[in-house]
Amino acid sequence: MKPTAIIAVADCDHEESVGLVNGKRSRQHDTGSRGRGLGYCVVAAVALPIAILRASVRTVPPAHVGVAITFGRAHDHIYAPGLHLTNPFARIVTFSTKTTLLEQANHVPTKEGLTVDLDVAVLFHIVPERARDIYLSMGEEFVDIVVKPELSSAVRGLTSEAEAKALYTSGRSEMQRKLKTELTGALSPRAIIVEDVLLKAVKLPLLLSQSIEQKAQAEQESARMEFVLTKERQEAERKSIEARGIAQFQKIVSEGISPALLQWKGIEATEKLADSTNSKVVIMGNSKESLPVILGGDTVKS
Repeated sequence: MKPTAIIAVADCDHEESVGLVNGKRSRQHDTGSRGRGLGYCVVAAVALPIAILRASVRTVPPAHVGVAITFGRAHDHIYAPGLHLTNPFARIVTFSTKTTLLEQANHVPTKEGLTVDLDVAVLFHIVPERARDIYLSMGEEFVDIVVKPELSSAVRGLTSEAEAKALYTSGRSEMQRKLKTELTGALSPRAIIVEDVLLKAVKLPLLLSQSIEQKAQAEQESARMEFVLTKERQEAERKSIEARGIAQFQKIVSEGISPALLQWKGIEATEKLADSTNSKVVIMGNSKESLPVILGGDTVKS
């Protein structure tokens, strides 16, 4: 007895069984299998375009731009935020166009050879139209590759030329300005715009911090003493002006007083005293030439 083999072949038009039965070729049609095969073809014809369409849809988040990468090639077109149809085999690399904050702690030397801890923050954003150039030259991790090393280098270069006390005084703002200028020159050609650079915190060695504080206290005390001396000088000048005024007044008054005027004023005062109810007798005689005048309360009334 010869072996029997059955081989089934199905397509979208018909489905039949072909085999060898007892050494003879036989062909049989299966109506049910034919219907199932046609259904599979219809499902495949509908699902395949949907899958391709779904694979072609890409979404770029708000405040981002996208660069399409297909088989190792970066497309020239920059995708704006929103929904896009692309090659289903493409990968979209997104870059944020928002302001990015980068904080960095630096342990750097100063001009005197002292080591300080300096915390720096930089605000920056990319140029959206040049996202493809950023991807081709620096990649997706451009912050770690370029921005952080450039910031560290700029901070070390500036602190090595400045004194430690400048970080506490007005030299702080000057250092920020120089740091921003240097970073702008290094990152602008790479399509990275530096918005601002901030020196957040400065930690000096303990002995240096104490000496700076003591010097500041001495300067404050000197300024206070200068204020006190200025106030005392103004007070002395005021008293001198007042004394000159009193002396001038006395000189004017003394020049206008004569002996006869004084004698007349004395007589007026004596008369007023004699009119008083408490006075009984008033004896007036200023010198040996003047005659004594005796006034009593009854005499004045009469």
